[in-house]
Amino acid sequence: MRSLLVVVLLLVPVCLSAQKRREGPEPICFAEESKILSGETPEQLRTTMRAFATALGVQCAFCHVQGDFASDDNPKKETARMMLTMAREINSKFPDGAQVRHVSCYTCHRGAQMPATEPLPLPRSS
Repeated sequence: MRSLLVVVLLLVPVCLSAQKRREGPEPICFAEESKILSGETPEQLRTTMRAFATALGVQCAFCHVQGDFASDDNPKKETARMMLTMAREINSKFPDGAQVRHVSCYTCHRGAQMPATEPLPLPRSS
């Protein structure tokens, strides 16, 4: 369960290879095995990563190797990829077909590394 939190920051493998400049924001290049966030601009990626961090209440190093965001050495990164795939699959089954806004990391994690798996107990009546 703890590795589910990896979802938040595991999707930030930034490609360090040189790319030719293009007009407009340049999409970030990701490791071949990680196509989850491919095509996002650097600003979109930063926004996405901030959302992951907020949803799990963690910092970048929770899922990333400090100083080498592209590295896949932290196993939490793969867990994050699996969680994103799960959320996208769930979202795709809503009638509107929207890939976002129905289910997100925050839906279960609520700012905690471990997702809430059962409701809080009801308060006792006096």
